[in-house]
Amino acid sequence: MLIVLFVVALWAGAQNALAGGGSFVTLPALMLSGLDARAANIASTLALFPGQVTTGWVGRRMVGGAAGLTFRALVLISLAGGIVGAALLLLTPSSFFARLVPWLVLFATALFVWGSFFHRTDERHSGPSPRLAGAAQFLIAIYGGYFGGGIGFLMLAALTAAGSAVRAAGATKNVLASVMNAGAVAIFIFTPGIVWPRVAVLAVGAVVGGYGGAWLLKLVDERLIRGFVIVLGLGLTIALFVRGVR
Repeated sequence: MLIVLFVVALWAGAQNALAGGGSFVTLPALMLSGLDARAANIASTLALFPGQVTTGWVGRRMVGGAAGLTFRALVLISLAGGIVGAALLLLTPSSFFARLVPWLVLFATALFVWGSFFHRTDERHSGPSPRLAGAAQFLIAIYGGYFGGGIGFLMLAALTAAGSAVRAAGATKNVLASVMNAGAVAIFIFTPGIVWPRVAVLAVGAVVGGYGGAWLLKLVDERLIRGFVIVLGLGLTIALFVRGVR
């Protein structure tokens, strides 16, 4: 089982670096290993965090602000939202948010298509205001700390809609994902009942996969990244809706 989890983590780490959605791979794998949904969600967040830090570090030279907000402001907003989301997870059931996941991923994919193919980056007046962009990032960070599934799609959608190039948006969302999850990890690490051997195996795989994915982000043509994100987003949306109907 640990070998399977390692392979899963390799894929999840690379997927997080390129587009996001790695937790949609690790979460079901952990549930199949015997963990309940809430415990698997916490373990997945802890395990993917080192890989997110790795991808953020590799792509740090490509990061930037968006919609008039500096990168530092986005970091602070993400950290605060991640802490709030993690606290909510420990205080409330996740069933309500779980039902929203297919709709959030569908919305994020549609927004990413608009931001990538229809939004002109030179039309700054048509983008969101700094206040609106900050509020959106704060809500995304809360969701990231609480559940995290599809968080990469949401941030890519928000950043590209704000005028960021796809490659820069990808690098920026990798750093912001690690920041918002840092707040969650600081809370989750003290949760009793964590299966640390599984978390450790996943973490190693996520680091290796994330490192490779971060370098691919620098080399792969942006059109391929856009296509990969859209196909993956649509596939995840369909799978999540089908799973919800069962």
